[in-house]
Amino acid sequence: MIEVLSFDLDGTLVDTGGEIAAAVNDTLRDFALAPRAQAEIEALIGAGTRELMRRLLARVDPRQRLHEPAVLRRFEQHYAAHAGGAAQPYPGCVETLRQLRAADVRLACVTNKEQRHARRVLEACALTPYFTLLIGGDTLPFKKPDARVLRHVVTALGSVPARAAHVGDSETDLVAARSAGVADWAVPWGYNAGTPIAQARPTRLFDSFAAIAAAALASSAAPARPTAAIH
Repeated sequence: MIEVLSFDLDGTLVDTGGEIAAAVNDTLRDFALAPRAQAEIEALIGAGTRELMRRLLARVDPRQRLHEPAVLRRFEQHYAAHAGGAAQPYPGCVETLRQLRAADVRLACVTNKEQRHARRVLEACALTPYFTLLIGGDTLPFKKPDARVLRHVVTALGSVPARAAHVGDSETDLVAARSAGVADWAVPWGYNAGTPIAQARPTRLFDSFAAIAAAALASSAAPARPTAAIH
């Protein structure tokens, strides 16, 4: 029985590659560095936007001529301006979240993106009302793939790991789910460092949001509970 279903954000619920790439390249231009291809930037998505910028900076400035904190501050400014501006939910996302919420499945968004940016993306895409809980990469003292993240989610939403699943687009999500003892579900349309997620052998790999809803609801008989505002 699936009582709790958590979703990764970037590459799972929402396509944010374009806006992240725009913020990254705005930052590079500010420091007289050449822009990078969107595909290269998308391959770095998964550990949070600041970590993405750090990893890219190691490539474009290997001799560390730039002051990393200054670059990260500028990137933070640019991404704050871009977050949610071009993000688009993947086909079927909204309908599936609506269906799951109506069936009283408790929903969480669990991302390594900083919480303030994640909230902005959810709000811009009109997804906020569907989630009872939002966990960003800086919400807790740890982040995915640490098992404590999803264990925290399951406990906070009043369930147990055996009745929960986590849906993601990356191996980080799969490791987080397996470590926490929740079902590891995946979608193939995200980023995952440019590698097909099927190679990480998820327990379930879905080709549509409708299929996720069908799997979650096939055995779900969770009783109705009052829902709280996202926090």
